[in-house]
Amino acid sequence: MSNELKTASVLAFERKLDPSDALFHAGQWGGRDDSAQWPAITLRAKSVRGTISNRLKTKDQDPAKLDAAIENPNLQTVDVAALPSDADTLMVRFTLRVLAGTGTPSACNEADYRTKLLSTVQGYVDANGFGELARRYAFNLANGRFLWRNRIGAEQVEVRVAHLVEGAAHTEWRFDALGFPLRSFDAPGGAVASLEALSELIADALAGRRHVLLQVTAFARLGAGQEVFPSQELILDRGRGDKSKTLYDVGGVAGIHSQKLGNALRTIDTWYDGADELGPIAVEPYGSVTTQGKAYRQPKQKQDFYNLLDNWILKDKVPPLEQQHFVVATLVRGGVFGDAG
Repeated sequence: MSNELKTASVLAFERKLDPSDALFHAGQWGGRDDSAQWPAITLRAKSVRGTISNRLKTKDQDPAKLDAAIENPNLQTVDVAALPSDADTLMVRFTLRVLAGTGTPSACNEADYRTKLLSTVQGYVDANGFGELARRYAFNLANGRFLWRNRIGAEQVEVRVAHLVEGAAHTEWRFDALGFPLRSFDAPGGAVASLEALSELIADALAGRRHVLLQVTAFARLGAGQEVFPSQELILDRGRGDKSKTLYDVGGVAGIHSQKLGNALRTIDTWYDGADELGPIAVEPYGSVTTQGKAYRQPKQKQDFYNLLDNWILKDKVPPLEQQHFVVATLVRGGVFGDAG
């Protein structure tokens, strides 16, 4: 069969970690247990008069031209978000659905390929379960990685993860996020039991043994009036906007894109060459890290998702266990992976 199989030209998978957008609220650190009354953080525009500071072209380095440029200030209008002067803590809240069906394509136009794919993924699950992946997803909830820049410089960060059943919190775990490392998955001693319980819940959801909806709430003590950092909008048509920076809001409330949360949660790939130096990166087919302009899973190294998947499905060459984790994590991520021309 393996010699006759070919990759489906239409092959797509739905994501199995499905976060909502995260919304920002503000309050006092001591009032975390009454956070339902915390006011929302809104955006406001700020106009600033900056200086010319960009790298100049060779022809513009003439002193006279530079003086002429400096005479024209760099005027900008930007969106900002900040805590009120009477609040020292940022609250970020979102929900996360964990879905079953990893490895089951939402679209596949090759029946034989689909059958082989399902049996291969089921073989992985039977042998390993989702324990390793679930533990890493749980770790990225506990360490507050999803806060991104809001985590940097915070005095204290607490993450609360509640398992919602019929709209009410059935179980809740609390984590001291700053006690968890960002460059490894070694849990601090006091948090092992809570982390294992959360990991088991996520693993059960991925395996289809139970329905799981999590409510994630993070509190970051930043200081009264400090700036906070929602997602920044990508403005494709620069000619239409009058702002040099536009931030994301939902109904007037500052927030973080669900895509950015998903990227943080799937930052679990330590199975690529160079992981000891860089640490975990987000699970992507080519190991792409856009902030560094580099792909850590180059096709020529045969460590990218497509090479590993084709060898596993079409040629029955079973990858090492670590690379099996990566392939299945990419299926959890979801995407369009067909072999279309």
